[in-house]
Amino acid sequence: MAELASYAAQPELSRGRKHPELLPSGRNEFQRDRDRIIHSTAFRRLEYKTQVFVNHEGDLFRTRLTHSLEVAQIGRGIARNLGLHEDLVEAIALAHDLGHTPFGHAGQDALNACMLEFGGFEHNLQSLRVVDELEQKYAEFDGLNLTFEAREGILKHCSRENARQLGELGQRFLHGGNPSLEAQVANLADEIAYNNHDVDDGLRSGLITLEQLAHIPAFAQPLREVRSQYPALAGRRLIHETVRRMINAQIVDLCGQSARNIADVSPADIDAVRAAKPLIAFSPEMQQEQRELKHFLRTNLYRHYRVNRMSSKASRIVRELFQIFMEDQGLLPDDFQAKASSDKPRTIADYIAGMTDRYAILEYRRLFAVEDQPL
Repeated sequence: MAELASYAAQPELSRGRKHPELLPSGRNEFQRDRDRIIHSTAFRRLEYKTQVFVNHEGDLFRTRLTHSLEVAQIGRGIARNLGLHEDLVEAIALAHDLGHTPFGHAGQDALNACMLEFGGFEHNLQSLRVVDELEQKYAEFDGLNLTFEAREGILKHCSRENARQLGELGQRFLHGGNPSLEAQVANLADEIAYNNHDVDDGLRSGLITLEQLAHIPAFAQPLREVRSQYPALAGRRLIHETVRRMINAQIVDLCGQSARNIADVSPADIDAVRAAKPLIAFSPEMQQEQRELKHFLRTNLYRHYRVNRMSSKASRIVRELFQIFMEDQGLLPDDFQAKASSDKPRTIADYIAGMTDRYAILEYRRLFAVEDQPL
């Protein structure tokens, strides 16, 4: 790893873990975080949780797992360029979607609607809940017992009501401030990954076209470069060459603008970073391009009638599963029944949020289909 900047997160200066442990041998604290995340049950399940397209719609589209790996790769490159701790960025990137429901944002919105009178459902908070409580792997504690710095990065958003219950971790949502630069990098790497890869998946699915994207500046300029350099190129190679240039342009812009922001503030250490304005950012010009790209995707991909149909089915599955478990908690698996006695709505939300797309579909069929289904 390259030499760390003074304002980078330092594993030996970590604010520690909820449950004290002996120092790891042969690796630093943030590497231990990353390793625990990779070996978690929730991480493996990401393979069958989708971004935009429901898992059974095809096996060529990105899943939460492939997305998380792409975020980690982009994040590590940015961190190396800025002198930040790559292992912490990677840990945050790999964990940031652990709390996502099946069926992407449609599933999340449906579960939040079900949970409105019981405290709501926030996927960032659920990711923290996974690593703090729900993983059951270690003899001495629940969860993965990650460092404060990793947990801080996982919690990108949080309501004030929930922040009040999180102690030190929730303070910035109540009194202002920002997380580490590593957390900020992971957040922007997430944005770079999903915007560009939703373009790729949208083109692959046929729901959006090159002709439409040719009018969007973030895509139009790289497309012109590719067509100028390779006039005969077409199909998937044309798309890939364009998308990778989009990603590169955004990373270069982000690194340049962030380096200027850091130089302007000159934070002495990570505490100075937390007290400063957000320092990891795109240039104003790139921010505008990103806004236009997001608007295009929201209008033409996320609201496409075929995506709406998938989202409608997904919402119904989540809503009806929640309702039937609320009506009869005896339908829950034994280990969840025991937990439901103290907080039934939250336990049901934990159960549904942990499902993969195909498991949720199978569970729905088990409970509602007229024809015989295996129990």
